[in-house]
Amino acid sequence: MKRRNLLKAGAVVGAGLVLPLERLVASAAATAGLAAFSVPLLVPPVLRPKTSTPDTDYYEMKIKPADVEIIPGTTTRVLTFNGSFPGPTLAVTQGRPVVVKQINELGEDVNVHLHGAFVAPEHDGYPTHLIPPGGSRDYRYPNQQRATTLWYHSHTHHKEAEQVYRGLAGFYVINDPGDPWLNLPSGAQDVPLLFRDIRIDDSNQLVYFPGDFRGRGTILVNGRPQPYFKVATRKYRLRLLNGSNDRGFKFSLSNGAKFYVIGSDGGYLPNNIPLSTIELFPAERLDVIVDFGGLPVGTRITLRNEFGEAAETQDVMRFDVDRVESDFTRIPDNGQLPQLPAIPTPTVTRDITLNFDLPNRRFLINGKPFDPNRVEFTVRKDKPELWRITNNDTQFGITHSMHIHLVQFRVVSRNGVPVAPIEAGWKDTVTVRAGETVLVNTTFTGFTGKYVFHCHLLDHSSNAMMAQIEVIP
Repeated sequence: MKRRNLLKAGAVVGAGLVLPLERLVASAAATAGLAAFSVPLLVPPVLRPKTSTPDTDYYEMKIKPADVEIIPGTTTRVLTFNGSFPGPTLAVTQGRPVVVKQINELGEDVNVHLHGAFVAPEHDGYPTHLIPPGGSRDYRYPNQQRATTLWYHSHTHHKEAEQVYRGLAGFYVINDPGDPWLNLPSGAQDVPLLFRDIRIDDSNQLVYFPGDFRGRGTILVNGRPQPYFKVATRKYRLRLLNGSNDRGFKFSLSNGAKFYVIGSDGGYLPNNIPLSTIELFPAERLDVIVDFGGLPVGTRITLRNEFGEAAETQDVMRFDVDRVESDFTRIPDNGQLPQLPAIPTPTVTRDITLNFDLPNRRFLINGKPFDPNRVEFTVRKDKPELWRITNNDTQFGITHSMHIHLVQFRVVSRNGVPVAPIEAGWKDTVTVRAGETVLVNTTFTGFTGKYVFHCHLLDHSSNAMMAQIEVIP
């Protein structure tokens, strides 16, 4: 089976088991009359602290429904942080703690997980640690980790897939005060891009079915369908996030230009990696530089998705070169980025299996559905471990992913073969294709308590594909 079909197969199996076929394949083409690249890209606003003390910044966000413009001239009801779709970006400083008060103005329970963060269990967004309607919760984030691009999103028990699909997600960028010496693109040239897909009906409202891969035929970038983005003749740093529930992307540039990959989920890679195509699966992030320098004004370059099924899912957005600017930023030379430490020798090896339970129409880890009262593994703090993750869903060709809370891990191999450099850095989410066995080396440090690990195809995790560990001294 072709790699681009793997996610499709898994999602169609999930949806097809619970929906009549005619509902699965029928999708109102609300965007059919909208010309590609006719709406501008919107960059999420950067949230400012409500108050600050000498050692902590305090933020406040309201989780609430809002009517936003996805299709020009119409509004769509979504779920938001502070009315923004996607949510506002938090740009914080490495080593400086923040407290984010989340106020629930929805008519249902909700919570928030900072994906990829090094946090205490009570601030991790455990699935049953819920904020009731009208309530609030303070989340404390120490930011004692490498500079990187994280994201925050709903992690509400059994509801995370639909709440994230309807809009509850946003960027969280940890900046290193020492970064300026790298002279990377910054300011307006440092652009977060959240990619996701939706099904939208003929009244321009979101439609959610679990596992509805084939029905989600509209790709959004920062909440806009096939937008254009005006750029100057200079380098841009693009922080790419796949915020889809199930869809994977394989990106290329229509002029054949390279992506210079400088970071992944957990921070910088040791060297920039020039690539013509890059893959991005749900919850993964890549930090890339694209150089528009030397191109004539009027040049138009399409960001293409080689996993797309039709023009609407293949042509994702367009970069329009509309002005000349001087550029003194640079693409880091090899050796200028922080180097990776040696992978430690594991003290224990654990086996994790992933599979679809056809009779009960649910997804399982180690043959079991999620139970918040059961601990799958008890792990020792500060002791390196090797996790051997095997995807047994070969019958349907279902791809899964594995996200482990609290840690950034290192991917060692796929089916016994060392991974490519783009996957060899710090990761918090790893894709595991049908029939694959992936080895990851991980160490739980700093905190003790209960944390979950789960598939980050959210239509799977909401349907039981989750388990938990307990970290002990």
